[in-house]
Amino acid sequence: MSEKLAQLKRVSRNRLDLLQSRVNLLGGEDRLLLTMYLEKGSSFRQLARLTGLSDTIIARRIYKLTKRLADGQYIACLRNRCRLTDAEFAIAKDRFLRGLPIKKIAEKHELTVYGVRRRLEHIKEIITNI
Repeated sequence: MSEKLAQLKRVSRNRLDLLQSRVNLLGGEDRLLLTMYLEKGSSFRQLARLTGLSDTIIARRIYKLTKRLADGQYIACLRNRCRLTDAEFAIAKDRFLRGLPIKKIAEKHELTVYGVRRRLEHIKEIITNI
């Protein structure tokens, strides 16, 4: 049982190290929230008081941030930056790092929803065919 616990601790530590190394990719409030949560050990309640948001919203936001940073799609885009156009890279950043919905990305880049989806499919082909 102690070997399983030790292995679980190693996996958790590796995931925490990964998140801490990628937190600088974020900007603004997202970076601040994740830094305070991971490095300072702030609770959801403390972060909620600071931001004026509810505990639930903070917990959900941190969960989504950690999920996006850990999944590595944006990192794969960074590694394949030379194979992406500037527009594709901007779309990838908005989707995989910032977590923006496709409709917001379309409005931001003055594209149709279909155009954004098509570009995201192309980006996913590039990052999966390494």
